[in-house]
Amino acid sequence: MTQPKRIVLSSDHAAIDLRQAIAKHVEGLGYEVADIGPTTTESTHYPLHGKAAAQRIANGEADLGIILCGTGQGIMMAANKVPGIRCGVCSDTFSAAMIRQHNDANILSIGARVVGEGLALAIVDAFLGAEFEGGRHATRVDMIEA
Repeated sequence: MTQPKRIVLSSDHAAIDLRQAIAKHVEGLGYEVADIGPTTTESTHYPLHGKAAAQRIANGEADLGIILCGTGQGIMMAANKVPGIRCGVCSDTFSAAMIRQHNDANILSIGARVVGEGLALAIVDAFLGAEFEGGRHATRVDMIEA
C-alpha cells in the first residue's frame, strides 16, 4: 500500500494555533499540506470547515485530512456527512492508529481545547503511521459505507 502524501488541514477559530503547529509538523514529515484555514481568530462556523476538508478528500484533491475545533466533536460530525468520509475524533495515540487500521478513517479530528500540542503531534504521527489492515475490517467498513 502506498503511503498517502496529500494532507488537508482545516479548523475553526478555536484551533488555529494548533492547526498551524500540526501543518508545520506534517510538512516536516514530507507530506504535501493544504492548510485551508481560517487565518484569523474571528468567530467562524466549524461545520463549514469540516465539510470543506471532507470534500477535498471525497473529490480526490487530498488523501487524508486533519481537522480541529474546540472539542473535535462538532467538526467531525460535519465531515462525516460527506459521502465516503470516515472521520474519528481522537485524544490518544491508540485510537488514532486504530481508526486507520480497523476503520480505514480518512480524516482525524482533534480537540484543541482537549489535548496539548505535544500529545496532538503524537496523535497525528500515530494516525499517519498506521495503514488499513483490510480483511475482516474491510467487511465492516463496507457495512459503514452501505
